[in-house]
Amino acid sequence: MIISLISIASPNKNSNKVLHLKKINSEIKIDGVIDNEWSIADSAYNFFQFDPFYGQKPSVETIAKVLADEEALYCLMICYDDPDKLQTNAGMHDWFTGDIVSIILDTFNDKQTAYKFAVNASGVMADSRLLDDGRNRDYSWDGIWFAATKIYEWGYVVEMKIPFKSIKYDKSLTEWGIDFDRWRSFTREDLYWCEYEKSEGMRISKFGKLVFDNFSPSVTGLNLEIFPVGLAKAKYLGDNKYKFDPAAGLDVFYNPSEKLTFQLTANPDFAQIEADPFNFNISRYETYFNERRPFFTQGNEVFNPSGRQSNSGFYRPLELFYSRRVGKLLPDGQEVPLIFGTKAFGRINEWEYGGFLAMTGKVDYIDDEENLVEERALFGAGRIKKKILDNSSVGVLIVGKQTKDNTYGVIDVDGAFRGSDWQLAYQFARSFENSKGDFAMSAGFNQMTDSWGNLFRLRAIGKDFNIKQIGFVPWTGTINSLLLTGPRFYYDNGEINNIFLYFGPLINYEDADLFTDYGGVIGFNMQLRSGWGYEINSSFAKSKDEGIEYNSYSINLSSWFDISQKWNANMWSGYEHTYNFSREYLSFYSWFGVRAEWKPIDILEVGSSYEMFIEGNPDNEIEDITYNARPFFSFTPFNNLNLRVYVDNVFVKSSDRMERIIAGFLFSWNFLPKSWIYLAINEIKDRSDEYDMNNNILPNRMHTKERAGVLKIKYLYYF
Repeated sequence: MIISLISIASPNKNSNKVLHLKKINSEIKIDGVIDNEWSIADSAYNFFQFDPFYGQKPSVETIAKVLADEEALYCLMICYDDPDKLQTNAGMHDWFTGDIVSIILDTFNDKQTAYKFAVNASGVMADSRLLDDGRNRDYSWDGIWFAATKIYEWGYVVEMKIPFKSIKYDKSLTEWGIDFDRWRSFTREDLYWCEYEKSEGMRISKFGKLVFDNFSPSVTGLNLEIFPVGLAKAKYLGDNKYKFDPAAGLDVFYNPSEKLTFQLTANPDFAQIEADPFNFNISRYETYFNERRPFFTQGNEVFNPSGRQSNSGFYRPLELFYSRRVGKLLPDGQEVPLIFGTKAFGRINEWEYGGFLAMTGKVDYIDDEENLVEERALFGAGRIKKKILDNSSVGVLIVGKQTKDNTYGVIDVDGAFRGSDWQLAYQFARSFENSKGDFAMSAGFNQMTDSWGNLFRLRAIGKDFNIKQIGFVPWTGTINSLLLTGPRFYYDNGEINNIFLYFGPLINYEDADLFTDYGGVIGFNMQLRSGWGYEINSSFAKSKDEGIEYNSYSINLSSWFDISQKWNANMWSGYEHTYNFSREYLSFYSWFGVRAEWKPIDILEVGSSYEMFIEGNPDNEIEDITYNARPFFSFTPFNNLNLRVYVDNVFVKSSDRMERIIAGFLFSWNFLPKSWIYLAINEIKDRSDEYDMNNNILPNRMHTKERAGVLKIKYLYYF
């Protein structure tokens, strides 16, 4: 059945898209000027409009060229346009907007993974790894490459230089997969050299070909990156006293071949620069926070289970390796120190592999007036994954934590079967905690055609599946499933781009209540060509929590506005009848949120998010309202230098006062490739308990709970 589905995948319309990569003997100067060498290069033209008017002729012309010498691949993109319509925003590496072009390379010709190098019209650069045939992306990957732009009266030019030693590739190949992308912000046009189905989006398996003419990349060398890191911390202790803590560290990246990378960190500083955002949680499960520490995000793609899609939150495989458990924050505010960390990852033919090892130190801490000890621990993870059936994969993941008295771990088998318009992902896991353990599994199916959509997910967690020391799977003793199906409508012309109407059943079982919820979901999604869209959905079920049976229901509305080169916004709201575990009763719960960003000039961005959380009581009246606002401004006087200031406020209606304020300042300067200077200052004020010198509790007031400053300098030596 699976093989037959793969065989009837939509055909590749790009078999005639072939570029010949010619070798030159002189280096091209990267300055946005079209040198004579480009006259011999093969050209890609006749770009395809994917959005907003699928298949129609683009309103602007684009030409892409590629060349190579012994050391690097060069890309030239010529973008014809009216200069007055260009959006030339200043920005930071991997963080910018505006008119953008990119080159995308499948350097293993595996039809699953690719490198993407993007540059906006003002010269800001971004790079990422595309995974799972373009369904997922890893923005943490950073390469060493170079780019420049130049604006002319007829448009703009982008030149890129990508050293072969900064990417991994298969030296035995005579061709790579390739595509080019152009985003024109004035008309919201998304233009590709290759043609893709409108229901699928970009697919690496349908790339054009980059054919090497009488040569192939074979760069060898030390390929060693060394990053000395200097740190200076200042932490407020109270009574106008500070603790200064200078430190130094070393990060090393070593690529002994184009298929293998080692990463080593000695005396690392894994602290976050910016505090986690406020989160309001009334469920029985802990809150999830994203990993922000660079050591853990870089090269992490190999440890991720198959199946997650970056443009959809419908299915998420179980996160068996949750790196925030390593060097975690303890209940009394202390961080578990990391002594060292190392990673290795690479690939051999159709196999990908990775390994991770870290050691944390011993810490004495206090929780609810009880003296406890976090023991020294060794964390490890190993991963192998193999490509099968042309565009599918299967893999094994092992994660563990060892202390002097306990062993925690999990082993997982996961994979995905894929066609161009569908994916079936699966995951089976077994936990172990000394001699105890249990099983868990998840699966997700996604199929989107031009006329119909099908979505299914299933998650089953054993009641003794405890991996809280290494992963994030808090839903023990539960089974959850949801099936959605419905028609999709695409419109060739007019304001409406597409509509998706969906509906289907849901089943949820929780061992804590020995009860199975049966219900359903119905929803409507509409996307307009102007950049505005909205989605509304509702769910209903017969439920039981804490011994109370009731009819649960919810309604959710979200909308997004990206209709201007100067501003964008999002809005979300909802209402549900559910059990409030933080207050231990059944009632209604409602929320509303909005986020808006505005760029009055190319170098300045201001904005804010605002949320309100409304809790009801059993009498169907409002019990309390919590407000959270997070205004910010971001100033980028020139590319790769940024000053950002933000404030995070929490106000509670019942107390009629501010309960928490976080203020932060961050200076970031990416002065050379992979070389940074950071200056961060954070202050947290709240109304937590205070005690005098005799241990008597003081009157409640807003006070400084934490104040800290960090200066971090990281410099790349590249060999």
